[in-house]
Amino acid sequence: MNEVSSQSFFQTAYDELFTWCRQHDFAGHDPFDALNSRLFQATPLAQSRNARFIWTQLVKRSPADVRALARVPAERNAKGIALFALAQIANYRRVKTDEAAAVAREFLSWLLEMRVDGYSGAAWGYNFDWQSRNFFASRNTPTIVPTAFAARALIEGRDLQDSQDLQNEYLKAVRSVCDFILKDLPRSVETEREVCFSYAPQSNTRIFNASLLAAEVLASVGHLTGETELLELAERATRYVVNNQEPDGSWSYGTDPKQSWKDNFHTAYVLSSLKRILDVSPAKEEFQPALERGYHFWKNHFFLAEGWPKYYDDDPYPVDTHAAASAIVTFLECRDLDPDAARLAQHVGNWTIDNLRDSRGFFYYQKRRFCTVRKPYMRWTQAWMLYALSRLLEDLNI
Repeated sequence: MNEVSSQSFFQTAYDELFTWCRQHDFAGHDPFDALNSRLFQATPLAQSRNARFIWTQLVKRSPADVRALARVPAERNAKGIALFALAQIANYRRVKTDEAAAVAREFLSWLLEMRVDGYSGAAWGYNFDWQSRNFFASRNTPTIVPTAFAARALIEGRDLQDSQDLQNEYLKAVRSVCDFILKDLPRSVETEREVCFSYAPQSNTRIFNASLLAAEVLASVGHLTGETELLELAERATRYVVNNQEPDGSWSYGTDPKQSWKDNFHTAYVLSSLKRILDVSPAKEEFQPALERGYHFWKNHFFLAEGWPKYYDDDPYPVDTHAAASAIVTFLECRDLDPDAARLAQHVGNWTIDNLRDSRGFFYYQKRRFCTVRKPYMRWTQAWMLYALSRLLEDLNI
């Protein structure tokens, strides 16, 4: 496929997906929203940790969607809105129209309205109770992942060339995120040279992509404001993740024995954050080799020849649109590491559209070994894919 036909192919997919999302008011279900079930919440099981975890996993893993029966409402999700904002900002950078800027600005406005109150700084959470193996986070408990993506969107919102007042509002909000990270996120590891930020207040996790997302925020804001203490703390958090890299260049999800798996999109998160940190960090030379080793492990172990994004390093199933979309973004983020990265991003994009896209314009959740789960999750799938398509189109326009 030549560049002109690729651009038309991706533009059609982008336009139809954006139209579908807008028709649904950018609200929908999520793989992890089972605890929003009004049916489940009306039972004593809602008070049981094990029951919450099992119910979440049953609904998530079911090939048939039971949310209507379980009375799970479709809602907007803060991380999803952050990803939609990032998609529209990338679209604005490409087309440079007032209309594109206005659409991006509206998503950023929604994002600011979704901030969670009661903490030391700006923070965002998920719109559902969430029971993981390690901890429970109630609805709208701020966690670092949606918070960091919101911060990323607000930082990139400065590309919109808005009025100085609006630019200052975005900068004030992202600087406030640093206060949340510094004062409300526990440090599950802290030494003179390293620090690991936990996933959420009142948790004690050591999850590499999550801690590095906190470091990305600190580094990005420190670069904008000139606060060396933010840059230095980001450097320590980066060093913790780099020092826990495996000899082959990989990272497991976390340090707990139950977190030893290696998957595509969490590795992509690590690489994207690490690349963004190195772009602004005085310690680039120290960490650059880890980025290069990690990128080459990811590139060589998580993709099949036809562009199929494997879920795990040792198992291609399930094929997940989220993994495909985050891979596209990560290839483009890391294009100065690899002259083939942009081509690989397009390769994954082509395969995903051919294999996981519905004729109505949305993308399926997963293709499993014996079935395809066609559920159109808004945050997990559609928001990520719209962001990936917008980045592909932007890259083709350069």
